[in-house]
Amino acid sequence: MNERNFKNTLFNEFARIGKCLSSPKRLEILDVLTQGPKSVESISKITSMSLANVSQHLQTLYQAKLVDSQKRGNFVFYKLSDPSVLSFLNALYDLSESQLVEVQHLKEQFLGQISDVEGITLEELTKRMENGEVTLIDVRPVDEYEAAHIPGAISVPIEELAEQLSALPLKNKVVAYCRGPYCLMAIKALELLKAKGFEVSRLDKSVHDWNNFVQENLRL
Repeated sequence: MNERNFKNTLFNEFARIGKCLSSPKRLEILDVLTQGPKSVESISKITSMSLANVSQHLQTLYQAKLVDSQKRGNFVFYKLSDPSVLSFLNALYDLSESQLVEVQHLKEQFLGQISDVEGITLEELTKRMENGEVTLIDVRPVDEYEAAHIPGAISVPIEELAEQLSALPLKNKVVAYCRGPYCLMAIKALELLKAKGFEVSRLDKSVHDWNNFVQENLRL
């Protein structure tokens, strides 16, 4: 094989990933799977797609070796095939937000709903939790919380928050988080908490961000 054939073949293989990710819905499915394994039925519900469409997209992702599958009883569960897929997605999000003004505008509009809510960094969160100053709630679905969560966080799925308000201490500021900076569940939670008189802060980080934060501090 000469150099030109080598390059043609090599970049054709690289392009397989690009072709696979040219679908917004397949990107959304991968984003859902960053939170842990999901059944086809669960992915269908979260993404508002039919089971047939989800299955088709998952097969494309599987052929590109971006996801793996496992049978559990009568259900098939999918997960990211490797941690490098998560790293790739994060790099894609960072690049898109940096280069595409449309992404920046969308994020501004999305965050504008809680523009008066104080944000909190992971460093600040750590200190305040150690001092017992904040209550951290994870408003993702229970299965995502059980797959991984920030230590000390209380699982309060967004659909159950209204019923569990009485269990939250009014004396503490409540910090809510979900799947990261593009997740709406934490914003909905903060709006409800504010309306009920709670002092709130938003953590726009994910569990993966927390894990990276811990690893970086261990290296210091």
